[in-house]
Amino acid sequence: MKQQCHISFVYGSWIVLLIGLAFYLFRGSVVQAVVWVFFVGLFLWLYVQYFPSLAKFMGYGSVADKPANNPKSSKASVVLYTGLGCPFCPIVKKRLTDLQAKMGFELSEIDVTLKPDLLIKKGIRALPVIEVADALRVGNGTSEEIAEFILAHSAAHQAP
Repeated sequence: MKQQCHISFVYGSWIVLLIGLAFYLFRGSVVQAVVWVFFVGLFLWLYVQYFPSLAKFMGYGSVADKPANNPKSSKASVVLYTGLGCPFCPIVKKRLTDLQAKMGFELSEIDVTLKPDLLIKKGIRALPVIEVADALRVGNGTSEEIAEFILAHSAAHQAP
């Protein structure tokens, strides 16, 4: 199984939360609505927090990192597209932040959870996505793989 989070999972988890909220509010039970939101929100937070430990049992395999040994400097502009509830996004964000300190590239993050127009425009169907010079890399990757992707596409973009 690919180590990526399909965008339907991100939206689906929030739809379940909202449907439960609407159901309890429609029934006139504000307390149950608050409890529902609290526990579903807590479950989603715990899922993302403990996902690295759970990934291999869920069929994703290990999400262990392979460090980039002495990556070259890059002046690339790197964009990370994330979604609220995607368990791979914090993993890739940490790896990119660590690589940024070593490589010196510019890093920005865009949360696409409430931006379906951007998803359509960019053709994003799974998260996380790393963009360098209009090249997209979808899913989890080791620090070594991410550094290679950044260098390959920043060099291709700067070539005459």
